[in-house]
Amino acid sequence: MKIYTRTGDDGTTSLFGGKRVSKAGDRVEAYGVVDEANSILGLARAMKLDPWSDEVLQKIQRDLFTLGAEIASGRNAQSKLRMPLIGSADVQRIEKAIDEAEQQLAPLHSFILPGGSLAASTLHLARTVVRRAERMLVALSNSEPVRQEILEYINRASDLMFVLARLANMHQGVEDVPWLPDKG
Repeated sequence: MKIYTRTGDDGTTSLFGGKRVSKAGDRVEAYGVVDEANSILGLARAMKLDPWSDEVLQKIQRDLFTLGAEIASGRNAQSKLRMPLIGSADVQRIEKAIDEAEQQLAPLHSFILPGGSLAASTLHLARTVVRRAERMLVALSNSEPVRQEILEYINRASDLMFVLARLANMHQGVEDVPWLPDKG
């Protein structure tokens, strides 16, 4: 199978189910940003995080692939995917991971800036890309149906990236960077 098909040379792409749409459309942008977030998580995992965080992120990457596939399906094509879709149990799994990570961390007393270790900085970048994916999914939901579980999942995923960034700093012995207002 060749990687290129030439069918997208006109600025369109095919959704699962065969419908052709503009590559600049909201749906394509939404699943593209989900893919971008997934790639950044792969970069974070390449930085040798602690085993627990790595396992959590591996599941998130699989989930994001599933979520992207659903978004790329378009209306009424989701049954063709033949795989379990993201659901409330996945949202609860993320919430449990957030709670477990937070138990290991010192309480926050101020806002923190993205930074610290390279792994934490990468996870903060992932957090912002996941937030962008959330904005794109909300925009898509204004014109087409998007399941509530997807919106909940992506919202929790960005929260998870935040606590995992803090955890990466802790494991690497690097302090979080507090935000201190400029006293000017």
